[in-house]
Amino acid sequence: MAKKNAFYAQSGGVTAVINASACGVIETARLHKSEIGKVYAGNNGIIGALREELIDTSKESAKTIAALRHTPSGAFGSCRYKLRSFEENKAEYVRLIDVFQAHNIAYFFYNGGGDSQDTAHKVSQISAKMGHPITCIGIPKTVDNDLPITDNCPGFGSVAKYVAISTREAGLDVASMCASSTKVFILEVMGRHAGWIAAAAGLAKEQENDPPHIILFPEMAFDETKFLKKVKQAVKKHGYCVIVASEGVHYKDGRFLSDTGQRDAFGHAQLGGVAPTLATMVKDKLGYKYHWAVSDYLQRSARHIASATDVEQAYAMGKAAVEFALAGKNGVMTTIVRKPGKTYRWEVGEAKLSDVANVERKMPRSYISRDGFSITDECRAYLQPLIIGEDYPPYKNGLPQYARLKKVLVEKKLKQTFKV
Repeated sequence: MAKKNAFYAQSGGVTAVINASACGVIETARLHKSEIGKVYAGNNGIIGALREELIDTSKESAKTIAALRHTPSGAFGSCRYKLRSFEENKAEYVRLIDVFQAHNIAYFFYNGGGDSQDTAHKVSQISAKMGHPITCIGIPKTVDNDLPITDNCPGFGSVAKYVAISTREAGLDVASMCASSTKVFILEVMGRHAGWIAAAAGLAKEQENDPPHIILFPEMAFDETKFLKKVKQAVKKHGYCVIVASEGVHYKDGRFLSDTGQRDAFGHAQLGGVAPTLATMVKDKLGYKYHWAVSDYLQRSARHIASATDVEQAYAMGKAAVEFALAGKNGVMTTIVRKPGKTYRWEVGEAKLSDVANVERKMPRSYISRDGFSITDECRAYLQPLIIGEDYPPYKNGLPQYARLKKVLVEKKLKQTFKV
């Protein structure tokens, strides 16, 4: 009997370390050749399965696969595509099972956030009913750090490190020019409903007068009067004010400061522009000269200063996913479990996909200062270990060298095509 194959796919916004999880999956599967035949990767996530565009990772050398560990972005292509319920679109599930059957795929490893874990959960439930049981293991990934149960999410630690460093460096820049130039600098970071990334900027503050002077969290309703008062106080006291704002900052009635009115593929409000919105507010009401920046994709692709802790955990999540599958586990996501004690230690755990899917973890109130504009010592204690350590990629001619995949597609076996 032919050995069963595995399918791995990347989903949602990519990170600096998602490929480290891919590396963990593929390298571990290659160590179990007697149990797993080939690992196919979806060309652009789950869409690759629906279109029967499967990348044969066996065509990639061990050296190339190893290089994935230090390569940012989604090497196999990602997507924002949410499977609807079986009742809403049975055709999608029929297609997935047809493709999995045609290519003898029995293991499904889905690397993504809450929406992705929902997809993995649906496939794990429905595949058995359709006569082709699939072992589904979720691998956590999201820079937003908003998945429940797992202590933190691979991808977050590196973004946290980037934002903390950027805040410190930009703060030094503004401080050096504030006497005759810019008084207010605003950095916009990701985070729709959870302020974990914005909170990470607080790690840059080692002494009382250090920036950031203001952090704006989605968990705290925006009050323009209080905000402007805080800005004015900071400029008067320090000569300048550094602000870090989550893209999801909103008013008390729930309106986002930066809602464009558009929706993404998951149906979420398309955000962007909270920094210039705040800058205009500061200019019009206080008259200060300002500069603003949006970290955008730079924050999640900055592999050159990734957190070593983050890289290690991302790889471990991929490795554990294969080990879980071979141990007979199904319908679970690998997790990071923080061990108690003053010294940071962690281990691999698991959570049911049904408990993870579409659940969003926000920052606890105890992590945010009483005035709502900074982080607490409790939050700092949680965040600090996640940015520890450097894991630099190899450099050549002054630039980091990343994996270049062949991405050889497997020959299609199904006659019919599927439009996505």
